[in-house]
Amino acid sequence: MRAEYAVASTLVFAMENLPLPLARKVASLTARTLDALIPKLRRVANKNLSFALPELDDAGRKGIVNGTFESVGRLLLALARFPRINAGNVGEWIGYEGLENYHAAKRKGKGVLVATAHLGNWELSAFTHAFMTEPMNVMVRPLDNPLIDAMVERRRVSSGNKLIYKKDAARNVLKALKNNEAVGILMDQNASLNEGVFVEFFGEHACANAAFVKFAHHSGAAVIPGFAFWDASAARYILRFYPEVEMSGDVVADTQRVHRVLERIIREYPDQWMWIHRRWKTRPPGSAGIYS
Repeated sequence: MRAEYAVASTLVFAMENLPLPLARKVASLTARTLDALIPKLRRVANKNLSFALPELDDAGRKGIVNGTFESVGRLLLALARFPRINAGNVGEWIGYEGLENYHAAKRKGKGVLVATAHLGNWELSAFTHAFMTEPMNVMVRPLDNPLIDAMVERRRVSSGNKLIYKKDAARNVLKALKNNEAVGILMDQNASLNEGVFVEFFGEHACANAAFVKFAHHSGAAVIPGFAFWDASAARYILRFYPEVEMSGDVVADTQRVHRVLERIIREYPDQWMWIHRRWKTRPPGSAGIYS
């Protein structure tokens, strides 16, 4: 555990302090090394793509998986450089599109649930939103290594954001929404049978955590999707807020509605989503697993 932390902290120190062009190379090399050392990740990504986008050929799948690892490298670089990002230079890293959707949601006065995902740079989006508009609450799951987790957490809160842990989520999320605050929740991961509901995602059944829409139903908070996409032409990210997703009060229907938006956006930016996650691990009863 300490050895793992020593490696991680050394890489973070290098990416934080080296000149930016060199830091980018270190981040890219780190992501490629991760790919080489843990071949299971690429196998999972290829399985997901074969399952969700069967029309792709080998070259198409390879391009998307390569892009996923490049996206991971960019995320690591940004996270390492958080101590160097502030209100004065944040525009060099990220800009806005659709901020009016966020402001419209806030004006309703019942809090904002930002439906986000492991798409683009979810760490940078929350961190910089605190500088560009206002701090927000971010739901997190502690990392397995507590030393690395503490290092990451220090960066996450350094712009003024507050962390909400899953074990205390219900009380703290509802409290924040009652105060008309924003809460960002990653809603694209696989859920267990006792936590989730099945929705259609890329034409296949996926078990999705139902807590997100239950928070919306209980609080009356506005639900808006928000993601930070890499814009290669501008060499920075764009934090885009989409129009509000209306809630009907039906848990399954509303979870499906949010995932329909997510799928549409992933199809626009397929190489920026975390295909290396076993998204379809939980299967409907009687269905065969897809990961061997």
